[in-house]
Amino acid sequence: MDRQRRTQATLAGLVVIIAAMIGLVIGSVPLYRAFCQFAGIGGPPRQVAADSASPAGKTVTVRFDASVAKGLQWRFAPQVREMKVRLGEDTLAVFTATNLSDRPITGNAVFNATPDKIGKYVAKIQCFCFTEQTLQPGQSVDMAVSFVLDPAMGADIHTSEVGTVTLSYTFFQANVSDERGRS
Repeated sequence: MDRQRRTQATLAGLVVIIAAMIGLVIGSVPLYRAFCQFAGIGGPPRQVAADSASPAGKTVTVRFDASVAKGLQWRFAPQVREMKVRLGEDTLAVFTATNLSDRPITGNAVFNATPDKIGKYVAKIQCFCFTEQTLQPGQSVDMAVSFVLDPAMGADIHTSEVGTVTLSYTFFQANVSDERGRS
């Protein structure tokens, strides 16, 4: 009888661990966004209207980084790896994503800006990361992000020396259980 209780306790523990892992996978993107917002680190920037910025003159180099989470069968890359951007000017960057699998896959992207201290100065006007993206088997799409680097970044003593900014996007598979059920 003791052996049966230990087996049942072990099985119950494993079920709890597996359920917790599935919960973490499902909640990783919203938890990341919440953490970045709470901690104030580079993470998701604010969304602004297109006419909220005015040119300030200073130019910085913006580098673009793109990646996909392990298991997501996509190729994802910026069309231009870096560009010169004037603070306060609307800027458009385009990324290309390709579904490398033989089934539709839905993904969503999280954003980060480095160095961390400039995150509050990155304002996205429109971004593919605001909504989930579904790609059909073999489909390639161009996805744009329209953003502004706030001119206040150049006036802030903590960020005025920043000459290079990196904007990173990582795609994660959305609705993992739904996607598996379709194959």
